[in-house]
Amino acid sequence: MGTLQKYYKQSATYKIFSGMLTEFASFLDTLGKITINGVEVFKLIIKGEIEKNEVLYQCYRFGITSLPITLSIVGMTSVIVASQVALEMVKQGGGNFVGLLMTILIVRELGVIMSGFAIISMIGSSIASEIATMRVTEQIDAIEVLKVNPIRYLFVPRVVAGMLMMPPVVIIASAVGVITGAITSNLISGLSYKAFFDSAWLGIYMKDLFVCLLKSICFGGTIALISSSCGYFAKGGAKGVGEATNKAVVWSFVAIVIWDMFFAIAFFF
Repeated sequence: MGTLQKYYKQSATYKIFSGMLTEFASFLDTLGKITINGVEVFKLIIKGEIEKNEVLYQCYRFGITSLPITLSIVGMTSVIVASQVALEMVKQGGGNFVGLLMTILIVRELGVIMSGFAIISMIGSSIASEIATMRVTEQIDAIEVLKVNPIRYLFVPRVVAGMLMMPPVVIIASAVGVITGAITSNLISGLSYKAFFDSAWLGIYMKDLFVCLLKSICFGGTIALISSSCGYFAKGGAKGVGEATNKAVVWSFVAIVIWDMFFAIAFFF
């Protein structure tokens, strides 16, 4: 019996299922830690225990340093979509609806999703690696020894900054996306700017803008919380910093896609 068990544990089937169980346990563990940190963060925010100077620095980080890459990604995505859509719609007699389609697509989805991806890639990974380095070099332990709450000092400013700065970044990026779409449509299909923007107003309502802003607030807070949490629980030296950064990026991508699905079901289903 012992020999059979030994051979079974060496089999590929056992290793696959064992690996899956380990990953699932790690998933639940990470999810639980992020949830606990999130509850603590929002308790501190409600109490007003916020480091204002640190919030200002993190706002600059989220809103200013991330803007060039965000505008580039949203603008190029708009060019790609407009180049695929505009010419075919004009050929089929639907030129009067190009602006409407592009604006709805950018305001509801592309602007906020692509902005989220850009901020995850640039700011989220930076936050995770920064806090992970503090953990493996025992700087967080020193903060705790000094009786400073690391959640208040490290998490709260980043989460608040993410929630405050993501909406204006998304608004600017969406505006750039719509303008870029109009220029691309004109160059590719000859559609006039007047026809584009006249139709753009037909499909945009206050509900779309409200959902876009609410979504961006949730995305910004989620990215900051996940990135901070993954960095905070890092271990294992330089390798642990890399793993924490990788985990933060992957989890943030998945989280904002799940958020987006919930918003789509709740408001547009």
